[in-house]
Amino acid sequence: MDLDRLFRALADPTRRRIVDELAERDGQTLFELHVRLINWYGASLSRQALSKHLLSLEEAGLVRTEWRWRSKHHFLERMPLRQMWDVWLRPLTEPLETEENTADEDRADERAGR
Repeated sequence: MDLDRLFRALADPTRRRIVDELAERDGQTLFELHVRLINWYGASLSRQALSKHLLSLEEAGLVRTEWRWRSKHHFLERMPLRQMWDVWLRPLTEPLETEENTADEDRADERAGR
């Protein structure tokens, strides 16, 4: 996993909105995404600019494209986000040591002469 590429892709607010849109409704075409970004966010970007943003997200592994007949559909890939979660945030959600566990370790250390 290339965290630098992932963070660069997510650093741009327009790309984060694209990720939000795909999280809400996966499998959208460029036209659908363009219309939704304009309607919901008032984004003033061209389809060419949107294509560049999608390419950046695709290079980061966050978007997968699939041709269906004559339309290119975009899907959110959650695996890079899950991997980032596992590397950095999951240890924070694991249970903390309790006083009982610490006391048991202290007793074991005393028996071992530490």
